Amino acid sequence: MPEPSALRRWICTDWSQWLYPGPRRVFTADEMARAGGQPWPQGIDQYAYVNLILVLAVYANHRSGWLWPVALGVGWATLAVARWLWRAPTRARLNAASYGVCAGLFVSAMLAVRHGMREQLEDRLPLMLAVMTAVLSGWWILTLYRVEQIEARLRELADRDAALRLSTRLAAAQIQPHFLFNTLASLQHWVDTGDARAAPLLRDFTAYLRATLPMFERELQPLGDEMAMVRRYLAIMQARLGARLTVDIDVPDDAVAELPPGIVLTLVENAIAHGIEPQLRGGHLRIAARRDDKRLQLTVQDDGPGLAPGWADGVGLANTRRRLQQAHPAASLTLTDTQPGCLATLTL
Repeated sequence: MPEPSALRRWICTDWSQWLYPGPRRVFTADEMARAGGQPWPQGIDQYAYVNLILVLAVYANHRSGWLWPVALGVGWATLAVARWLWRAPTRARLNAASYGVCAGLFVSAMLAVRHGMREQLEDRLPLMLAVMTAVLSGWWILTLYRVEQIEARLRELADRDAALRLSTRLAAAQIQPHFLFNTLASLQHWVDTGDARAAPLLRDFTAYLRATLPMFERELQPLGDEMAMVRRYLAIMQARLGARLTVDIDVPDDAVAELPPGIVLTLVENAIAHGIEPQLRGGHLRIAARRDDKRLQLTVQDDGPGLAPGWADGVGLANTRRRLQQAHPAASLTLTDTQPGCLATLTL
């Protein structure tokens, strides 16, 4: 048996379902815009009309020719109300429709009696009540199903957003320690040796941390902010690598997009780590973007040794792909061996 407190809670809260049935959940306009965009299932129309025609074929006869247009009209109105409930599955709408049908049926019955149709009404009353019960039950089930569908979609979107936030933090954790350690190691060496490059590097490094670390708290950020972060990163890397690293950036102002923070930075870091730094002569890095109709294509290319035979995505690149797909399901990220070098192509 349920605990007394649970029983009292049920008596106090759920008794209203007998007189005012339906879901208690009320969605806001933002929630409906975010998770309520599923189209009306056309299969419901087909199922309803097929069953209605079968019932009419069984019960109709040559003396009730009026029954077909009336029944089809009632079926159309029933499905119109169902679509209305689908667009906004609220308890108030369900009860307005249900009590409206009951009132309409009662008024129709009274009018039939006043016009001397009591016998016909009594003959068809069981069928009318059965149809009304089926219609009201169908609306009730549809409303509950629709509420569950929207709630499930909201949970799915919330889980996706949480995963995106977690992936963003993981990306920051992957980028920062590696970069921080190498930069601090260079800075310490220059300070110990009295190298004049220590002070400019420290200034660039401080500006980078101040400007970029808060970005990883965002889910998405403009490409312009991402490129500002990349430029600060490259300024530090050029201070460390000197003439071994040359950079060419061609990202026009119309290259506008929203990206998970650190997407381009990860590609640039990989290009330098695997394409530029391993070579004694260093190398050249080119970052470019161009818009083609509704597509934006951003490329990061180095002139290093290229992709190793049998290469596979590392943790950073795999995480980058996952974050990109969560934010833009139609986006793509490809790596191409250009001999020499490697070309990373990001398409939105």
